[in-house]
Amino acid sequence: MEKERPYKLLSPIMRGLFKLYYSPKIINKEVIPKEGSIVIAGNHKHLFDQCPTICATKRVIHYMAKKEYFDGKVAWFFKLAGCIPVDRSKKDTNATNRALDVLRHGGAIGIFPEGTRNKKKDVLLLDLKFGAVSMAQKTDSYVIPVAVTGEYKFRSKTLMIRYGKPFKVGDDLAKANEKLRKEIEKLIKINLKETGFTMEQELNTHKEVK
Repeated sequence: MEKERPYKLLSPIMRGLFKLYYSPKIINKEVIPKEGSIVIAGNHKHLFDQCPTICATKRVIHYMAKKEYFDGKVAWFFKLAGCIPVDRSKKDTNATNRALDVLRHGGAIGIFPEGTRNKKKDVLLLDLKFGAVSMAQKTDSYVIPVAVTGEYKFRSKTLMIRYGKPFKVGDDLAKANEKLRKEIEKLIKINLKETGFTMEQELNTHKEVK
């Protein structure tokens, strides 16, 4: 689509800069299909959590992001990244319909089902809202769980992103949402084990969010 052209032109630059600065370890990116509608859903602790997925695939991923981001200093990034603004003060049917339209045309949506960044230092994952599984169900899209762990810092030795096995939602939204939660938690724990980053250290990264 015409509106995706800026993303396709600039995403290689964004990928290069992000990888050069943060040195993320991206695991299982091959599970992201090259075509077909998908909903990539994962934990959310940092402003840049969508960047690893931009690095993991050449597909255009339309992330859903709070509308305030489109008015601040980083508005240019969210616009160029093809994000969909969401008004969290209400049930934003306009944002949902835009996302559903992307999926019905075989596109890819990125969403953080916690609904906000996790700033709590005693909770690994907030309760998941049903947006991700609901949109996937309505469009017969695959859900791809993802977990981001570690520190966002120069040449990070702990920043790891891991994708889980894609799955279809089926008829039971509650069951699918619980499955998504368990998959994300499992991926988080595998990351921590492989990087040697402790649970306490991971929880402490939440306080770095500004």
